[in-house]
Amino acid sequence: MPIEAALIKPVVDALMGLFRQGQNLQLKHNAEAALREAIRELLLANPDENKAAARIAIAKAAGILSEDVVLAEDMLRRHRDTRVRTRGKTGGSRKRAADATATAEPEAPAKAKAPAKKTPTRKGTRSG
Repeated sequence: MPIEAALIKPVVDALMGLFRQGQNLQLKHNAEAALREAIRELLLANPDENKAAARIAIAKAAGILSEDVVLAEDMLRRHRDTRVRTRGKTGGSRKRAADATATAEPEAPAKAKAPAKKTPTRKGTRSG
């Protein structure tokens, strides 16, 4: 019996090591997927910065140190810088009302019109 117990421990340790290795590979695979999603999110017109930052943090926590992480961090930093610079600018090309009236030709002063009189109607009468 003591010989069998001595043989079981190395086998169990080897299996646990393979399990941990598989778990680490799965973790790295999920982190790489999160990093791809972060880059995809940052390429959108209105990206969710918090979601992208969280996915970048997942990749860094998993130990991925590739150029994709650097690219995603750079994209996030540039997006935040651009957002701060364009915060006060308007999104439309429509002129403001004050600008539109200043460029229009001045009109003659409007005359006060008398309110239109309503014609009285009879209740209960039929026309026909």
